[in-house]
Amino acid sequence: MRRSLPAGGLQWLGATLLLALLLMAPAYAQDPQSLKARHAALAEQLSDTPFQRPLHLESRQTEDTLQGDIYAVIEQPYALVGTALQGSTHWCDILILHLNVKSCRASSSPSAEVLHLHIGRKFEQALADAYPFEFTYRVATATPEFLQVRLDAEDGPLGTSRYRIKLEAVALDERRSFLHLSYSYAYGMAARVATQAYLATLGRNKVGFSIVARDAAGQPVYIGGMRGLIERNTMRYYLAIEAYLSALAEPPAARLEKRLNLWHSAVEQYPTQLHELEREQYLTMKRQEIHRQQADTTVE
Repeated sequence: MRRSLPAGGLQWLGATLLLALLLMAPAYAQDPQSLKARHAALAEQLSDTPFQRPLHLESRQTEDTLQGDIYAVIEQPYALVGTALQGSTHWCDILILHLNVKSCRASSSPSAEVLHLHIGRKFEQALADAYPFEFTYRVATATPEFLQVRLDAEDGPLGTSRYRIKLEAVALDERRSFLHLSYSYAYGMAARVATQAYLATLGRNKVGFSIVARDAAGQPVYIGGMRGLIERNTMRYYLAIEAYLSALAEPPAARLEKRLNLWHSAVEQYPTQLHELEREQYLTMKRQEIHRQQADTTVE
């Protein structure tokens, strides 16, 4: 049974739609050679990039779908990446870094592993006021040089559906890996109207990363609207993966604080698109959310 929109209206909607991922994604690599070929094809974009890291971002919108894709080279060996990005609990550690993810709990049964998420607003919020998502987690492929992980949720708010998160990784050499992260979702008329209302009011100054023009002074004009929304959140989730992997160099007891700080530092490299909270606001909110999550798990 579908839940009605919780309190918070348009602000809440902007938060929930951050997970939206498109159905009509480009072909996904099924083997290391295909992903390495994509890396070779993007050589120019990855070397001449505005992102302060070897990263390429794409987005697209059709009549009823949205999609964001990031391709990036990271200074992490695949021996670490291929292990660290497997496991539903690892993905909860990644997803909770996003400021709109209020909780993430992994469960397993003989038939499936599931991530139970609550998506809400950019400040502390009761879980009853956030929207629950259930993502089925599975490792589609895992070999000594190639990984594909998929998270799927069939239902969302306001008639959105078929949410997809896909992560692919391949070894480039002994110290580097190449990642492809994709988000997509399908939406109907109700979601389109509500999102356009949000983007015309509370989200009217929000932009993405794609440059669509130059102004009279030669400054970039960035994509707005629904494509801007999917680009912002694709980047936020990619930076969560990057922060998670980098924090693994710390002792286990120090990793949570390290990845929280790394994530905030990373998003602040793109203030035009991603600035929302000051560091202490973000850290305080996340510490409280994670403490609540740990307490709930203990009670269970």
